[in-house]
Amino acid sequence: MNPSFAGKILRRHLLAAAAAIALVPSAFAQAPIVIKFSHVVAMDTPKGKAAAYFAKRAEELTKGRVKVEVYPNSQLYKDKEELEALQLGSVQMLAPSLSKFAPLGVKEFEVFDLPFIFDDYADLHRVTDGPVGKGLLAKLETRGITGLAYWDNGFKVFSANKPLKAVADYKGMKMRIQSSKVLDAEMRALGALPQVLAFSETYQALQTGVVDGTENPPSNLYTQKMYEVQKNLSVTNHGYLGYAVVVNKKFWDGLPADIRGQLTQAIADATKVANDHAFADNQEALIKVKAMGKTEIYIPTPAERLALKKALVPVHQQMTSRIGEETLRAIYKETGFDPSKL
Repeated sequence: MNPSFAGKILRRHLLAAAAAIALVPSAFAQAPIVIKFSHVVAMDTPKGKAAAYFAKRAEELTKGRVKVEVYPNSQLYKDKEELEALQLGSVQMLAPSLSKFAPLGVKEFEVFDLPFIFDDYADLHRVTDGPVGKGLLAKLETRGITGLAYWDNGFKVFSANKPLKAVADYKGMKMRIQSSKVLDAEMRALGALPQVLAFSETYQALQTGVVDGTENPPSNLYTQKMYEVQKNLSVTNHGYLGYAVVVNKKFWDGLPADIRGQLTQAIADATKVANDHAFADNQEALIKVKAMGKTEIYIPTPAERLALKKALVPVHQQMTSRIGEETLRAIYKETGFDPSKL
């Protein structure tokens, strides 16, 4: 072979190899950043749907640079384990119920457990979407946690095996609550006997008479089939149940700024999905419970709801030293609520 021709062939091969090498970064891009998002509820709940949407939206906005792996139904960690796992960096993202932050020493979050602290979603979102909500999330920073958003579950109703219309109807009733000093005080203000039970144990406790009744957003009552063991439901909307989407602070701060911005947008989009689903699912749950024909649904009159409110609002004052007067007053200012005018 002609040496000069052979040299040309060699040069061509070298150029082709160089071109192939140049394409490697785009063809075999850097491995995506993985975010493990753990939660303890089913995929078809508002939180489950929102988490799945966030995973999809995050991948879209970052063009595949981020992959969110969602683990529902306590596949990775149980309710009591997940916050510690987040702080240790074993998981990057969670959406625990707001009362879960009190054991970390941020008791201000128990303000969301107070009965009648919000009259409706407009009041609620003025707080969660505004400076008060952001200020509460900021208190998590010293615990190695960054708060990103609030996701609704919904307003709670009371259920039992007898009509719950007047305040006197609650007297002596054994009512299941989740662990919360505020909720304990709420039930005692009604003359009821609070019983702390795991959510997963509630159906059986109602079925066997260990407890007489409970409080839940309608979607929880429906998906757990509590209507099978509760003959009466009163649409009191007396309290709120919600979540905070949180991320490991060290992980979040270590992300490139552009990716943090894209994920912040993905969270904002998922928050709308979560809140829209929560509202719709609760409305639909009441319709489905009624259709089952096993539970009588009662809508309190304005006078009955006011009487319930007057009985429960003193809990605000009882819990002020625990939650903090500054937090309580800030929420009153946002919502325009004045307990002295009841």
